Amino acid sequence: MKTYEIQIRVNGELRTVAVTARETLLEALRNKMGATEVKNGCGKGDCGTCAVILDGKAVNSCLTLALQANGKEITTLKGIGTEKKAHSLQKSFVEQGAIQCGFCTAGMIVSAKALLDQNQRPNREEIREAISGNLCRCTGYKKIVDAIQETALEDKS
Repeated sequence: MKTYEIQIRVNGELRTVAVTARETLLEALRNKMGATEVKNGCGKGDCGTCAVILDGKAVNSCLTLALQANGKEITTLKGIGTEKKAHSLQKSFVEQGAIQCGFCTAGMIVSAKALLDQNQRPNREEIREAISGNLCRCTGYKKIVDAIQETALEDKS
């Protein structure tokens, strides 16, 4: 099968990878670049667990062809924060009890980060809309919305 060489910037690092025309961004990130923080959930765009930020917008990487990411900037969960240097969103998720089984956490935080990058003070309805593509099996979303809102209300100065 024919391959195409693409260049993408993942969490600030320029990466070159060979992909097929049918390969998803999810497959390229996980299998070829070792970005296992991008979770493989449903593979159909229903759960949002594979969300990444692509040029400032949250997208499901299982529905995005790797070729579509050529020349673009991608932020994964590791680009938002790490265990040693957690982002305030990650801290809020822990403090608010928004993490249960962990299935949705990566995608929720990525989607929330994309929202907060565009709208620093979203209301609860805007938060719910921004995470509407992310399926949570445990929390009923209240704690997740609370965690995102807490982060948005923090003093940014």
